[in-house]
Amino acid sequence: MKTMLTAALLCAVSLSAAAAELPAEIAKAGAIKVAIVPNYPPMEFKDPATGQLTGFDVELGEAIAKKLAIKLDWQETSFDQMMPAIATGRVDAIMSGMTDLASRHETATFVDYLKSGTQFFIQQSRAAELKDMTSLCGKSVGASRRTFFPKDIAAWSDANCGANPIKFVGTEGSGDARTQLKQGRIDAAVQGSETLPYVMGLEPNAYKPLGTPIAFGFNGIALSPKEKGLHAAVAGALDALIADGTYKTILAKWQLGENAVDKAAINAGQ
Repeated sequence: MKTMLTAALLCAVSLSAAAAELPAEIAKAGAIKVAIVPNYPPMEFKDPATGQLTGFDVELGEAIAKKLAIKLDWQETSFDQMMPAIATGRVDAIMSGMTDLASRHETATFVDYLKSGTQFFIQQSRAAELKDMTSLCGKSVGASRRTFFPKDIAAWSDANCGANPIKFVGTEGSGDARTQLKQGRIDAAVQGSETLPYVMGLEPNAYKPLGTPIAFGFNGIALSPKEKGLHAAVAGALDALIADGTYKTILAKWQLGENAVDKAAINAGQ
């Protein structure tokens, strides 16, 4: 009992320190403006029944805000506008399934909260024909052109397909890739391993993962590089959620247990 009480007190002290590091403007407003594009279930999407924002990112973001005793002002935008919004200060953060990439570190600092994998998948109806990843050599594979997937697909193809490379087809997002897959316009698709189990649950027997993820990265909360206090506060809150089990509970709800991180990391993306 004494050990548990001591741990609880230390956690409370740690969170108080983290909250104290919030930028004065945010602390005064009592809110963080957060950009989100709600079209990437189960990370973020609109509940069909209520039209309300929901998903893993939304729940985790709200839990982080609660730890910091502030509110989140979710601001819906487009993917193309998220990084400019951080750069110009229109928002304080991005929490929308965004991959932490080194190429983005000049514009944003990332607090990494989830592991992600680049996963091939096909229509279940073609499983007998496309038995393994090498069967995709020479075939057309679609993925969102705005992600790191095209680069990962090209690297895997170069390493495994030789003179018979994969034919990449850029799409407007993972939903578009799945639509083209179902229409037979592409042979396979790629999306994050963190989202595929949820999508497969919505459409039973429609898709089949092919092999294992070909590359790994991190999803991160993007923050202004100048706001170092905010980096520390958000990372501290995330570590507290990991320690008290809240993080694990939210992961389990959205079938993301295998994508957990052990602790918050800053700019761990490559």
